[in-house]
Amino acid sequence: MNYVGWIIINGSIATDKFLDYANMIKEAAVKQGITTICLKNDDVITLLCPKKSVVSSVADNSKLPDFAFFIDKDIYLARQLEQLGVRVFNSSKAIEISDDKIYTYQMLEKYRLPIPKTIIAPKKYHAESLSSNYIQKIIDHLGFPLIVKEAFGSFGQQVHLIHDIKELTSTISLIEQRPFLFQTYIEESKGRDIRVQVIGNKAITAVERRNSQDFRANVTNGGKMLPFTINDEIENLAVTAVKAIGADFAGVDLLFGSNNEFLICEINANAHIRNLYECTGVNSADHMIAYMQKELSQ
Repeated sequence: MNYVGWIIINGSIATDKFLDYANMIKEAAVKQGITTICLKNDDVITLLCPKKSVVSSVADNSKLPDFAFFIDKDIYLARQLEQLGVRVFNSSKAIEISDDKIYTYQMLEKYRLPIPKTIIAPKKYHAESLSSNYIQKIIDHLGFPLIVKEAFGSFGQQVHLIHDIKELTSTISLIEQRPFLFQTYIEESKGRDIRVQVIGNKAITAVERRNSQDFRANVTNGGKMLPFTINDEIENLAVTAVKAIGADFAGVDLLFGSNNEFLICEINANAHIRNLYECTGVNSADHMIAYMQKELSQ
């Protein structure tokens, strides 16, 4: 069957990086006989109506796709397509969980998967800091240095390394009403982590990211990538993590803990794949299309 799919990117950040990701998926689809149309989310109209809800695109006002591949976090659009019977990769729920780091850690903890010691900050309605008693309890549990991480953010930009109480209270105030968490700092993983690309039940490739100038290993912060050999322990941990958030595929970031233990740092349901391809020679797009074709045929 010749499936037709939409590749959805965000219209407000349709940069070369996102367009390149979309093109990689489109080229992989062509090789496997699948037709795709790349659309910005603002190319799509979502009409909610008691008699008949409609999602239509500027490309074709009448026909819904067989599937949608989201390089975006527009949960509402993804959910509406699902309600109209379109198979969405990744699902709206998986995107929602992955986009929210607090939600992600809660799901990982639910399945008893290894994560750094984490405390969810209480919801605030004003920008002022938390009470001195609460802050002292955070220090008692985690010590210094510690990590303050906002629930929403990308490329490590909303992750803060905190060395003392002055930095802690200042950072909390700057975050204002946005949700965030406190986390123990994993010294063993300073400036380094592992990114594992999972598709279905298999980890298909991995890289080690190293950054000698920053505690964060992200390539966007100056980190470098090296191919990393996946063993059974890493594959089982990464695949289980992706299943815990209900994703079809994702990039799982693992920290190096003490006693050779790996800890799950984050799960990215919209992980870019160009750097992985250039570092390892593995084109994740080919594997993603093969996985989607198998899922659609069931």
